[in-house]
Amino acid sequence: MNAKTSKRLNMKERYRIMTRDLGWEPSYQRYEDIFPQEGFEGIKITDWDQWEDPFRLTMDNYWKFQAEKERKLYAIFDAVSQNNGQMKISDPRYLNAVKLFITAVTPLEYNAYKGYARVGRQFGGVGARIACQMQSIDELRHTQTQIHAMSHYNKYFGGMHDFPHMFDRVWYLSVPKSFFEDASTAGPFEFLTAISFSFEYVLTNLLFLPFMSGAAYNGDMNTVTFGFSAQSDEARHMTLGLEIIKFILEQHEDNVPIVQQWLDKWLWRGYRLLSIVGMMMDYMLPNKVMSWAEAWTMYYEEAGGALFKELERYGIRPPKYADQTVIGKDHVSHQAWFIFYQYGHATAFNTWVPTAQEMDWLSEKYPDTFDRLYRPRFELLAEKAARGERFYNDALPQLCQVCQIPLAITEPDDDTLLSHRDTVHDGERYHFCSDGCRDIFHHEPEKYVQAWLPVHQILQGNCGGADMEKVIGDYYRIEMGEDNLDFEGSAEQRRWAAWKQAV
Repeated sequence: MNAKTSKRLNMKERYRIMTRDLGWEPSYQRYEDIFPQEGFEGIKITDWDQWEDPFRLTMDNYWKFQAEKERKLYAIFDAVSQNNGQMKISDPRYLNAVKLFITAVTPLEYNAYKGYARVGRQFGGVGARIACQMQSIDELRHTQTQIHAMSHYNKYFGGMHDFPHMFDRVWYLSVPKSFFEDASTAGPFEFLTAISFSFEYVLTNLLFLPFMSGAAYNGDMNTVTFGFSAQSDEARHMTLGLEIIKFILEQHEDNVPIVQQWLDKWLWRGYRLLSIVGMMMDYMLPNKVMSWAEAWTMYYEEAGGALFKELERYGIRPPKYADQTVIGKDHVSHQAWFIFYQYGHATAFNTWVPTAQEMDWLSEKYPDTFDRLYRPRFELLAEKAARGERFYNDALPQLCQVCQIPLAITEPDDDTLLSHRDTVHDGERYHFCSDGCRDIFHHEPEKYVQAWLPVHQILQGNCGGADMEKVIGDYYRIEMGEDNLDFEGSAEQRRWAAWKQAV
């Protein structure tokens, strides 16, 4: 740009100069050496100029908008802190959802920040690089604001004190951790398909809206506020996700089968990951918003169904096991909560049997499954707890080699039979929770044989020995009786009662 030019640039020209015009054609290095990962997945890009920038922001405007949001956000954080916001929540049980979020979801935001910073470097197109750069900064901001929002509760409640350490080691957190490590160790186009499209565009409403709505229904202003603050970012991310898929599919017809395989894989991986969200919605919120089955119907079957219908013109069909997710929506939250209840001594949050009123609500929301399959189970657990025989499972479960969920999910065509698949690779047998996970393994066995399975690591002595109390206390850094076990009689319940009495 000529420094002597006095002409005032319009927004379109300024945007072009500050984004697309920052690129250049290489002269003394080969393109393949500068962007070595762009071609190894088999994706063919014929014209990067066809990329439509979903962000449409220059960096100076980006900082201006984000700074204004930060100013408003932290003013509310301060007000919540000064007015003892921890006392405004509906019930102390609600804080267990916050503990689950800070240990399972916030580290994913940090991994997304690192992932977008890495893959943005691998694209020859300037538009794609800038989009990844801005989303990377967004994800780092979300990490920071979530930590700051929940740090207030950390002053008064346990289970949040060491979430980065827990994310790397605690058994149930290997489910979200393995999801993101799977995406981060893929190529750049698969990473964007996995995170920007399959997760951000197709599934993000199933993660963020239930958590933020649940927070609003239960008096948690900090969580509601950071959710609203991140919502405009998430809207841009969803736009980027759709642009990525359309751009890849429009570039070359050979890209279609590659993208289809990725969509089959990442919908299934995302569905398995979101079982913890379903559990939170149906069991952990004292004041409930909607059931997991209702959320899946609204945000995936209806919205996602319309999306995949739109993609049919590119030769894309709905993901392979989408029909099984429709069947599973009536089961997955109950099965997940039962897993966590029986292993409540090895979690960083409290668990409990739902009350009679809550079971009636579940019966209403799940008329075909709850009374027939799950109410008798929970009533038996309640009877045992009343006799002082609260059930804890001391056996270590078999884990799925891919999603790392315990094999306690039922067959799609027989809800009285546990689903279990296996295969032999290089003379060793591997186990899976479903056909979907087994298919993913068969496509890249060399990748998934390296999975870090918590149960295997404990049995191999890599987690501080075979003594489970030592593993939980020293290796996981979960304080037995303070951070976990049954909610009735817990330290959290006693502290809450004392505060309420003092007020």
